[in-house]
Amino acid sequence: AKAAEEAAAAAEEEDEGADDWENVADEWDAEGSDIEIPDIGGGDDESDEDEDLVEKERRKEEAELKKKGIEKAKRDAAAEARKKEIEAMEAQMAEEADKAEREAEMKKLEARKRRMEREAEEAAARSTDDLRSPICCIMGHVDTGKTKLLDKIRQTNVQSGEAGGITQQIGATYFPPEKLLEKTQKLNDDLGLVMKLPGLLVIDTPGHEAFSNLRSRGSSLCDIAILVIDLMHGLEQQTIESIEMLRKKKCPFVVALNKVDRCYMWKENEGLEFRDTLALQEEATQAEFRDRMMGVRTQLNEKGLNAELYWENTELASTVSMIPTSAHSGEGVNDLLHMIVRLTQERMAQSLMYSNTLQCTILEVKVIDGLGCTVDVILVNGEMNAGDQLVVCTTNGPVVAQARALLTPPPNRELRIKAQYINHDNIKAAIGVKICAQGLEHAVAGSPIMVYSPEKGDDLNDIKEEVMKDFSSLQTNLATDAEGVFAQASTLGALEALLEFLRNECKPPIPVHAVAIGPIFKRDVMRAGLMHQKGLPQFATILAFDVPIDNDAVTLAEELNVKIFTADIIYHLFDQYTRHLAATLEAEKEKAKEIAVFPSLCKILPNHVFNQKDPIIVGVEVLEGILKVGTPLCIPHNNFLQVGRVTSIESNHQQVDRAKKGTQCAISIVNDGNPNMMFGRQFTDEHPLYSELNRTSIDSLKKYFKDDLSNADWKLVVKLKTVFSII
Repeated sequence: AKAAEEAAAAAEEEDEGADDWENVADEWDAEGSDIEIPDIGGGDDESDEDEDLVEKERRKEEAELKKKGIEKAKRDAAAEARKKEIEAMEAQMAEEADKAEREAEMKKLEARKRRMEREAEEAAARSTDDLRSPICCIMGHVDTGKTKLLDKIRQTNVQSGEAGGITQQIGATYFPPEKLLEKTQKLNDDLGLVMKLPGLLVIDTPGHEAFSNLRSRGSSLCDIAILVIDLMHGLEQQTIESIEMLRKKKCPFVVALNKVDRCYMWKENEGLEFRDTLALQEEATQAEFRDRMMGVRTQLNEKGLNAELYWENTELASTVSMIPTSAHSGEGVNDLLHMIVRLTQERMAQSLMYSNTLQCTILEVKVIDGLGCTVDVILVNGEMNAGDQLVVCTTNGPVVAQARALLTPPPNRELRIKAQYINHDNIKAAIGVKICAQGLEHAVAGSPIMVYSPEKGDDLNDIKEEVMKDFSSLQTNLATDAEGVFAQASTLGALEALLEFLRNECKPPIPVHAVAIGPIFKRDVMRAGLMHQKGLPQFATILAFDVPIDNDAVTLAEELNVKIFTADIIYHLFDQYTRHLAATLEAEKEKAKEIAVFPSLCKILPNHVFNQKDPIIVGVEVLEGILKVGTPLCIPHNNFLQVGRVTSIESNHQQVDRAKKGTQCAISIVNDGNPNMMFGRQFTDEHPLYSELNRTSIDSLKKYFKDDLSNADWKLVVKLKTVFSII
């Protein structure tokens, strides 16, 4: 019972204590106590806030990525749409271009058809009552008197202006009908010939072999040719070449037997017809003329040509007429013109009928003071007006240029003579014309000129194609080599002739690296100077034909060691360059002597050791090759021991610079690298001495001393290459 009471008392106290604490807590709440009770719980609220921030950042990042993805998709879609649009546009443009190209091609073909129909109509409208001036070529060997003959007809003196008396460019001279009639009236009357020709155009082609391309160009234009043969010398090299060319072109010709005044005791009769002047000569003179004429006729017969004096020729179609002339006194000149008029009128009227179809060929391209770049042309058919749109073939493609001026020299003067020119608004064939127009600097000599006339329905592309048709064949003449000299000339025709001469006539041919037309300036010298950098000093050269040299260019050429050779006659350039080349090669050969090692194989003669050391002097026999002073010797059998260099050779008590196979001689050997080299210590007479070759020395031998070595010597070189393992 007591225990129960104590437990009840304790529970009561506990309840009271609890009540006291609750009361105190209530009082604190009531008083709003400032006592801070630290929060020692888990911080759940703050953790939730951090988690919210991370989630927020993640969602923001996702939103941005989504936005960027949408933007990229939009861009890709736009790009794809743009690409498809561009492809569609390109396809449309390609289709339109194809269509335009087809239309242009159709338009061109239609224009070409119209042009050809028009040309056919113009050809059909031709008549033998309306002839053009025949174009006559004068051809022949050097110094046969071609230009002198023309000078006599014109009463001018072009010949004195020619370098060396040799025609260097093609000259064109127009003879009006009055002049022809004046010269041929008497002979025409004798035959009852009425002259219908409106004139005569004569092209004086160069005779020297260097100008075969100019002769070709002249003869391709000509209707009839005069082949000038020197009565004293007969057929010569270019005479034969000219005959072959005329045969190839199927061009009719007459022979002018020039220099009849050289016959013994010839009495000159100024300007008289030949038969009249021959009748006035002594019998012996007439006999000499007949003998010489028969000699030329025989030579022509040997070439497969029938020939007769023109007044004895009854078969004009199959027999060549020979007209004796004197360019000095003018005898026979009237006969020559008479035969040209007679043959062209009687036998060539069909080919000389005038046509309105323009046929115009460029002879020369030349820069003239006050006129700029001009082209000399032969107007064969048709007519040309100042202001016409010309389409010209150039090395850079077809060029359209307006004819600013059409110039001709005064009648009976040459196109190339710098005289006062006559300006024309309209000009009719056949005649030589100088055309002034812009953009003709690169016009190709020998190519045609055409006129573009939109009012006639011409298509420009058709005209351009037609003009450029033959250019590929002409272009081969201007092709240049990877290395070589520089060629410069006054005109394109002269440049073509110079290239032809250097490549085909020169033995050996001279390679040409670059070409130019006109005066030599600093830029030309600088280009030539590049050959020094390539290690080709022999090609640091300009061969200048008939061109001036700028003073600054001369100064620069001296600084850069560029040689400029100038000449008015082409073959003089070859002579100058050949001398220069020989001097250059000789200088290089002299330098190469230090490098080149001639092949040799020697044995030391027993008991012929005169000095064992510094210098080593021994007697040797040359077993193979050539032993020269300066040759380095070694003994391959003795681990390629370098014995030394030969400093002197003595044979038969005389100093010599070389000893050939089979020679016994004494040699002095010095070894600068090893002065202690001694016969009997390092080497004996047991093994032969070899020339020590290497790749450089062999290359030097090939380049500079090829002719100095025999076949046996070169076989030894091959053998030594194996010995010294030279690749």
